Amino acid sequence: MMRSLSFLVFILMGITIGFAQITTEEITIQNQAIQLPGTLTYSSEKSPLIIWVHGSGGVDREGNQPQYIKQFRNAVNKKNIAFFSYDKRTANSQNSAFLKDGVFFNDFIFDVEEVVSHFKNDNRFSSITLTGHSQGSLIAMMALKNVDKYISIAGAGETIDKILIKQLNAQSPEYGKIAKAHFKELKETGGIREVNPNLMAIFAKPNQEFWSSWLAIDPVTEIKKVTIPTLILNGDKDIQVGIENASKLKAAKPNASFVIIKNMNHILKGIQKEEDNIKSYSAPEFPISKKLIETIVSFIKKTP
Repeated sequence: MMRSLSFLVFILMGITIGFAQITTEEITIQNQAIQLPGTLTYSSEKSPLIIWVHGSGGVDREGNQPQYIKQFRNAVNKKNIAFFSYDKRTANSQNSAFLKDGVFFNDFIFDVEEVVSHFKNDNRFSSITLTGHSQGSLIAMMALKNVDKYISIAGAGETIDKILIKQLNAQSPEYGKIAKAHFKELKETGGIREVNPNLMAIFAKPNQEFWSSWLAIDPVTEIKKVTIPTLILNGDKDIQVGIENASKLKAAKPNASFVIIKNMNHILKGIQKEEDNIKSYSAPEFPISKKLIETIVSFIKKTP
């Protein structure tokens, strides 16, 4: 009888742990006039905290339509890892009046530094891991003060002009050629006198200072300066940032952990059929890569 009771208690404990309650807090972090509203979730105190750093565009705290950040949040919370993500300054309409004069790459770095500063003395969390996705890989790389670990997901392994030229070449060699000429002029003169109408959305005058500020930072140079434990990840189904970028970052920082996730695309979804790659960008029902979560949880919980 005692043996059966012990077994029952064990099962009940397992159920309680499996359905651990998630605490949710809505937090708005101020970077001077800029508002960065975000969501903090955790299942227990003294757990490690992931702070998410977004990729390019007006990305919100959930990952907009494909909801990949929300899926990531839910997955790591189940593994007793806390998570904070915020609406990027360009995703929050409350900031529009302060963005009229343009955005610089360093603005995103300053935002991350403010977020880290908010949590650095929060005794509820045992460590802080800054996780940068795509453009956010470089942003996070530049904001590692008061951070314990760093994760790069789909980060560029070369300057942004080379990445964008390759992406445009894949669409049209002619567009790639035009972009190369525009970037050359931008680097040499600080501006583009006459933008090709087909690439106006990219190289319009309000964007040119932003490109200049981004071009000035080489991820291969910067990752060599990183001194904390580092994990470099990329998916082999990524059609935006190829796995060769992760290899270049690894070559620049040989002691970093390095994993290529099979069947994972740029927005972290597990892709089994090629035709689903693009579909997943607008469909939240595609699941996040399980291997990605397993790899990140193992890295964060590993004692240095």
